Amino acid sequence: MMKASEIKELTDKEILERIQLEKETLTRLNMNHAVSPLDNPMKITETRKNIARLQTIKRQRELNQNQN
Repeated sequence: MMKASEIKELTDKEILERIQLEKETLTRLNMNHAVSPLDNPMKITETRKNIARLQTIKRQRELNQNQN
């Protein structure tokens, strides 16, 4: 699980790459879970929350740039 403080240290490009990677992971987890139950289905929830954290930090940066 990524913390917000870790995400804030990333560059904008790294955040976009990480969002893409997490979305791919989420898709793969959902497909695998549909075929056979995962050992730990909480990974799906954790991945979803990571995507939300990344998008939140990205949006905050966009808003800060627009204010300046």
